[in-house]
Amino acid sequence: MKKTHILIGFLLLASSTILIQCSPSKKEDASHQSLFELRVYHLTDAEQEGQLDSYLEHALIPAMKRNGLKDIGVFKNIPSEQDSTQKVYLLYAFKGLKGFGELGEALSKDSVLQKDGQSFINAPYDAPPYERLEVIIMKPFKEMPYLRPSSVTGERDKRVYELRSYESPTEALFQNKVEMFNEGGEVTLFEDVGFHAVFYGEVIAGSRMPNLMYMTTFKDMASRDSLWKVFFDTSKWNELWNNPYYANNVNKADILLLYPTSYSDY
Repeated sequence: MKKTHILIGFLLLASSTILIQCSPSKKEDASHQSLFELRVYHLTDAEQEGQLDSYLEHALIPAMKRNGLKDIGVFKNIPSEQDSTQKVYLLYAFKGLKGFGELGEALSKDSVLQKDGQSFINAPYDAPPYERLEVIIMKPFKEMPYLRPSSVTGERDKRVYELRSYESPTEALFQNKVEMFNEGGEVTLFEDVGFHAVFYGEVIAGSRMPNLMYMTTFKDMASRDSLWKVFFDTSKWNELWNNPYYANNVNKADILLLYPTSYSDY
């Protein structure tokens, strides 16, 4: 019952936030706009990691694809960059809150998922398959309103996915930072430099708000480091950085360097 109340509360919060932040056209209301979900599984040991990998690869992701989802990404921290908690990141898109609700209902009725994932789904209370699950819902930036699998070439095991989270001091400064990406041209600058963005999103429900997140990808760490240097040296970035209109719109930035699992679509 407690979990049901939490889920209902989360959906109500997300719904009200979407209605406030989205300005849908007459042809597309908020219930049908694409949204991104990022699930962050917090793990305690290698055993939980193995259980989660097996569940995602052989049960949950196949079930999600049977129910119409595609381009599902799964990422882990690059070992040298990992923090004190092991984490696995699951990324996908769905159509509005209606799609969110329909997916949950469909998965709960998917008999193949219930069979293939039964050991994970019905794990005992004293041996859970993860320590904590964090769910983040995002509205895509208008300059890139979709998820985009990486177009970089090269060896997959050397690929770097960089996930950034920018928190702002106030709602107004958050909107200012979003504007900096869109109207200010930061998204275009990333494209011009060659960052291969996967997504840009406004967090509309999550543990840290006001907050935006975005993910870019590189063929390897050396490419990542060199492209950031190019980015910071551009006249466009220096113009944005020194523009007082965009001053102080971020007060906390988290940078995570990730790699794709063997079963990730990215």
